[in-house]
Amino acid sequence: MEPETTQETTPVAAAPVAQQSNPYIIPAAIFLGFAMIAAAIFFSGGIGGGSNTAVAPAGTGEELADPETGPIRPVDENDHILGNPNAPIVIVEYSDFDCPFCKNFHETMNSIMADYGSTGQVAWVYRHFPLEQLHPNAPGIALASECVASLGGNEAFWTFSDLVFGERGTNAPTNMAKLVDYAGTAGVAAADFNACVEEGTFTAQVEEDFQDGVNAGVRGTPHSLVLVGGQQGVINGAQPYESVKQIIETLLSQIEGSATE
Repeated sequence: MEPETTQETTPVAAAPVAQQSNPYIIPAAIFLGFAMIAAAIFFSGGIGGGSNTAVAPAGTGEELADPETGPIRPVDENDHILGNPNAPIVIVEYSDFDCPFCKNFHETMNSIMADYGSTGQVAWVYRHFPLEQLHPNAPGIALASECVASLGGNEAFWTFSDLVFGERGTNAPTNMAKLVDYAGTAGVAAADFNACVEEGTFTAQVEEDFQDGVNAGVRGTPHSLVLVGGQQGVINGAQPYESVKQIIETLLSQIEGSATE
C-alpha cells in the first residue's frame, strides 16, 4: 500500500540556476511571485496523492543523504523535449516509470501540454530518476525508453512513455513483456529494440540523469524544476493540474506584464 502523500520524495528547496539562453528577460519581481506560489505548493503536503523516499542505487540500502542543492544541468538537444525548446517556461521533470505518483503527474503534464504546449508557452523535459530499491524494473524501463528514442526519435520516446504510464494501473508495476510492443507502436523494430536493450547501450545515460538529479537536489519522484529566464524553482510531488496551471498562468501574466513595461 502506497502512503497517502504526493511524491516518492523528501522535500528539497529551490535553488538558483546558471543563466541559459532565453528570449525572455525576467525581472526578479516576477520570479519572486513564482517563488511564493512554489513555496505554497512545497509546504502544502498531501495534495494529489503519493510519496515514497528516494533511495540510493541498489546495493547500499541507504536513503540518499541530503545533497547540496545546485543548478540543474542545462537543457540541450540530447534531452527529451516536448513542445517549444525556446518556450518561456520549461518544466524539467525527474521521473520513475514505475512510480505511481509519476503516472498521475504524467497525466497532469499531458493536460498542461495540451493547453500550453501547442501555443509554445511551455516545454516539458523528461529525465530519469529510477528508484531501483522501490521499483526494481525502473532502470530497465528507462533504458528501454532510451533505446526507443535512439532508434525512433523524440516523438517515439514520448509515445513509448505515454504507453508505459497509460497501460498500467496506478499501483501496478509495468508489464516488462509489453515493452517490445510499446516500442513497436512507437515505430521501432522489435529486433533492433531487443538488441539495444540486451547490449545495455544507454545504461550510463540513465545513470547520468540520476546523478544530475542528485546534484540538483532531487531526492525522489516526481520532482520537477521550473526554469524561467535563468531562474529555477521546484514543483515537489504529483501536484494536480489546477496547481500547475496556477503557477503557469501567474508566470505568463507576469512575463507579459514585464514585456509591456
